[in-house]
Amino acid sequence: MTAVIEKPANKSRPWAAPPRPAWEEEPSKAGLAGKGIALSFACLAILFPLWIVIVTSLSSRKTIDEAGGLVLVPKGITFIAYQELLSGGQVTRAAIISILVTLVGTLFSMAVSVLCAYGLSRSGSLGHRWILMTLLATMFFSAGLIPTYLLVQSLGLMDSYLALILPSAISVFNILVLRGFFMGISQELIDSARIDGAGDFRILRQIVMPLSRAVLAVITLFYAVGYWSAWFNASLYLNDQDMMPLQNVMIQLVQKQEAPVGLGQAIKTGQLSGLAVQMAVMVMALLPVAVLSPFVQRHFKKGMLTGAVKG
Repeated sequence: MTAVIEKPANKSRPWAAPPRPAWEEEPSKAGLAGKGIALSFACLAILFPLWIVIVTSLSSRKTIDEAGGLVLVPKGITFIAYQELLSGGQVTRAAIISILVTLVGTLFSMAVSVLCAYGLSRSGSLGHRWILMTLLATMFFSAGLIPTYLLVQSLGLMDSYLALILPSAISVFNILVLRGFFMGISQELIDSARIDGAGDFRILRQIVMPLSRAVLAVITLFYAVGYWSAWFNASLYLNDQDMMPLQNVMIQLVQKQEAPVGLGQAIKTGQLSGLAVQMAVMVMALLPVAVLSPFVQRHFKKGMLTGAVKG
């Protein structure tokens, strides 16, 4: 058997890239330059629209009028759009609703998904094969929109915040990822806990979940982003405008192309533009995801790949 020879790591630069195997060629200067250019264009394509949205939201009405719409180069910064949005009106109420729905929905979805995935990962659990086949069938076949609407209506969930959570509370894909990760945990470790008298819930809480922090963080992010970005269920099941979450209010602002009534005297005096309000709402909708994503990024590769491959 041929021994694998690797270049020694540079201990003086722990932040440097890991050493390459001996059989892998060093990248050429042209290749490195091409990668750098490609990544630069990709970053520019992502950051340039965000820059325009943020700068426009921080611009005065005069600056927006001079630019003829979206502002590329800032000429003075004003937070009047955010001050008016957070002054207790429709947008503030919608933001609070979105936060509460996201928190409650994510906790509920994670609790059900973890319990279901752990049960399906144990080969001796009652009916786990039939339950797994039933869940897999729902990934390819669904009742459709009209039966789902009639079911929500018959359960009395219309104009209820539960209608924003229950219809989309469970993702079979997330359950399968969790199940694959749980199946990769050593069975001997679980058996030793059973010998010590631990039950299933204690094993799940004290052994399985601490060892599955990576995949739990990733799935939690998936559910949270899904609830935060959801708008279709609210537009379908809610008729009261005061109950609409932030995403639906943002859609209404963009479609109307003007600021909603109740944003104070700033619009009348000409200090605030409707376009600035729209951009400010977009920033508020993007901010939670942009803040949370970097903290989960380090778990993403380990959680998704291990959970998807094993089992």
